[in-house]
Amino acid sequence: MKIVSESQYKALKNTSNHEGIIGALAIDQRGALKKMIAKYKDEATDKDIEDFKKIVSEELTPYASSILLDPEYGLPAANARAESAGLLLAYEKTGYDATTPGRLPDSLNVWSVKRLKEAGADACKFLLYYDIDESDEINDQKKAYMERIGSECVAEGIPFFLELVSYDANIADASSKEYAQVKPHKVNDMMKVFSDPRYNVDVLKVEVPVNMKFVEGFGDESVYTKEEAAKLFKEQSEATDLPFIFLSAGVSASLFQETLRFAKEAGSTFNGVLCGRATWANGVEPYITKGEAAAREWLQTEGRKNIDELNAVLRETATSWHEKIQCQQATARFS
Repeated sequence: MKIVSESQYKALKNTSNHEGIIGALAIDQRGALKKMIAKYKDEATDKDIEDFKKIVSEELTPYASSILLDPEYGLPAANARAESAGLLLAYEKTGYDATTPGRLPDSLNVWSVKRLKEAGADACKFLLYYDIDESDEINDQKKAYMERIGSECVAEGIPFFLELVSYDANIADASSKEYAQVKPHKVNDMMKVFSDPRYNVDVLKVEVPVNMKFVEGFGDESVYTKEEAAKLFKEQSEATDLPFIFLSAGVSASLFQETLRFAKEAGSTFNGVLCGRATWANGVEPYITKGEAAAREWLQTEGRKNIDELNAVLRETATSWHEKIQCQQATARFS
């Protein structure tokens, strides 16, 4: 069981519900959100992005345990969130430099964990692209970078949420059948790496270990039987002692909910979700084409429905992180 400081424990409680389930809303997208907006107008402005995040925060945080935002466009949204919702702030720059091999991590130039905390963050989130099979020359740089961020979070007494996104340097399309065949190894083995205490990670934010569109009964073509997929979910749970939460990876709300039920049935002890586009993506079109009132109406109806349904599924499927983390003060009292 991982032991954390009293301040980290309190901050983790702020990000979850009373039962210790994390039902967080993710809208730290920057580049991806610009592309979504650009489908409906020539170019997304900074104001478009800031205002949309703020509207989503106002309308949906009353029903989420916390919200994940970026400090570049998301601080007005952070200030507009419901009092009951915790705040996670992203520390990484959006995207990666495609001209350099390795998808190397880079933090925001004028931010530090200290500054994220001063901006009101309960936790720091960092997204790392990682290919377990890439060269040591590349992966050692990533490991050292995560050690630095982990140390910053310990120094500031706030939790470190590490978002791991797998890839294969030799497979361009991560949604392909070819990648689906190697994805379980990529996801589960990188979780083992970053569960090492040297990284001071408190919560892992991860992909599900299989592409559900290639699971028998879920898509047109199968790479795994249901039994094989279930075994991989179980192996994922056994790959770490840390709390871990699933990211929605842009899939539909209904597929994401089905996936959570499948994970539970497979014996996964996941501790919640950080769900982004599956909750709010379809609100972008009315926001750009019809205006703020139309976006709010969509969020109050369809967006609210998505988050209510997700919360209901989480109550059935997720496990409390209280079973995986202990507060240092409580440990000291009983020792």
